[in-house]
Amino acid sequence: MIKTAVIGYGLSAKTFHLPFIKRQAELDLRAISSSQPELQLDYPDIQHFQHGDELIRKSDAELVVITSPNDSHYPLAKQALLCGKHVLVEKPFVLTEAQGKELYALANSQQRQLIVYHNRRFDGDFLTLKQLLRSGDLGTIRYFESHFDRFRPVPRSRWREQQGAGSGILYDLGPHLIDQAIALFGAPEALTARCRALRQGSETVDYFHLMLHYGDKEVVLHSSPFCALPTTRFILQGDLGSYHKTGLDPQEDALRAGQIPEGANWGQEPETMYGVLAKADGVETYPSVAGNYQQFYQEVVQALTIGKSNLVSAGEALLTIKLIELALQSQQQGTTVLLS
Repeated sequence: MIKTAVIGYGLSAKTFHLPFIKRQAELDLRAISSSQPELQLDYPDIQHFQHGDELIRKSDAELVVITSPNDSHYPLAKQALLCGKHVLVEKPFVLTEAQGKELYALANSQQRQLIVYHNRRFDGDFLTLKQLLRSGDLGTIRYFESHFDRFRPVPRSRWREQQGAGSGILYDLGPHLIDQAIALFGAPEALTARCRALRQGSETVDYFHLMLHYGDKEVVLHSSPFCALPTTRFILQGDLGSYHKTGLDPQEDALRAGQIPEGANWGQEPETMYGVLAKADGVETYPSVAGNYQQFYQEVVQALTIGKSNLVSAGEALLTIKLIELALQSQQQGTTVLLS
């Protein structure tokens, strides 16, 4: 059993981590840190700490899962590694590429695992994209578009939407879209970006449109807070056909509704949400693969117990943060930025 502790008790911990930690037989949940009063009622039989640094110093956890605000990821991960603990950190991994490089060097010197939680590699629609690419049905891919849009025209009073380091939609949803693009196509040659605060009264970036330039294709990553219609999720175009998908993977909504992530139908979309595959000989519905966030934690356990390589490599995790930094640079300079 791997003694496990969680820093933070907000949406991320409650929705994307604790339901899966509790169902992973090899993980033994020992402690949570938070000032939320309901923590005592929800988890009466484990250790409680007010602050993450206290949990790191005083708990016997071997694995620390960091779900606290973005600007705390780097100092807490560094402290946990220095204390000889494995670390799983929510996206965004860190705020700068330099911070990430330092943490990976520290993890190597401490002989500990440092894992970035890019769980949306196990969205059903993303797994469907990978299946399509393996099949070759679309031929050579020339264009890919990925959206994570919402209808939230009025800013909310929460840290993610308030001015500060690591706040804003580029650091919130951007890592999902960037990581998926990297997993599919690797590093681009250059990037052009618009990252803006479009809502009235917005204190930070609430809209982004990133164009990743590859030698043989173009990739567009987009998020808007003004999308009231069913959102486009993926557009994949090749020289033999194209695929179009609307709607989001159903796992998040199910978890928010309190559903237990298990059973044969977990992560499966209804047929009405399937994407469409179009080729020269016609158009057909393309069934979606079932998503499964539990598999990410299965991969974590294998990394810790048998030394399996991290699902998200250090290079991929660092590249995601680098592209966020370059997107902000592109916006500031009003120009296309080359990757060195």
